Amino acid sequence: MCGRFVITSAPAALRQLFGYIEQPNFPPRFNVAPTQPIPVVLAENGARHFRLMRWGLLPGWVKDPKGFSLLINARSETVLEKPAFKNAIRRRRGLIPADGYYEWKAEGGRKQPFFIHRADGAPLGFAAVFETWVGPNGEELDTVAIVTAAASEDLVTLHDRVPVTISPRDFERWLDSRSDDLDAVLPLMTAPRIGEFAWHPVSTRVNRVANDDDQLLLPISAEDMEAEAPKKKVARKAAAGPADDGQGSLF
Repeated sequence: MCGRFVITSAPAALRQLFGYIEQPNFPPRFNVAPTQPIPVVLAENGARHFRLMRWGLLPGWVKDPKGFSLLINARSETVLEKPAFKNAIRRRRGLIPADGYYEWKAEGGRKQPFFIHRADGAPLGFAAVFETWVGPNGEELDTVAIVTAAASEDLVTLHDRVPVTISPRDFERWLDSRSDDLDAVLPLMTAPRIGEFAWHPVSTRVNRVANDDDQLLLPISAEDMEAEAPKKKVARKAAAGPADDGQGSLF
């Protein structure tokens, strides 16, 4: 899956790559999280546009968003059939500019975060589907989910799912939703090729959404990983005596 990602490329570079007509200026983000507004590139009236949307898709038929599970990802294998996504995949496909993402690998009873990025350092475009949710009072909220696929043989060592990334040569094909024929886009919803991505362990500081700085991307050593690992509390039973109130110590 994809639950956190990074946008560090300069706005001008992303505009040139994705070809949208707006000229937004935005700071780098090192820990983008669900429910936050994120950039989405879409095609409309023959041009590409830059929009901000809430990460976490709400289908139009949802009455009360408070009682609806947050849909941050859409599985490529079921996106055509799932009620939440089947209309969006046909008519509302987008691209999310990014420079990498985080994944957590279970290791020795704990989860170690890794930063994953293209091996050549280039920006990437996550495949996305979006919906505009309209509330009971007419309020509108643009929402989006990232399409995921089964991980390739190398990335599966970290997690069994990966975000689908669209090559720049296929941007137009992915964004063009003028036809109901999905034969052209189905082959795009796959995992990256083996060796296309690289990764390294990073600090568990990324676990906290409030942390959003470039230090999150730095590789950490095995010693640092061990130092960050939570220490197991050792519980032992002891009889309370005159010098022991039976509560023991927290540390």
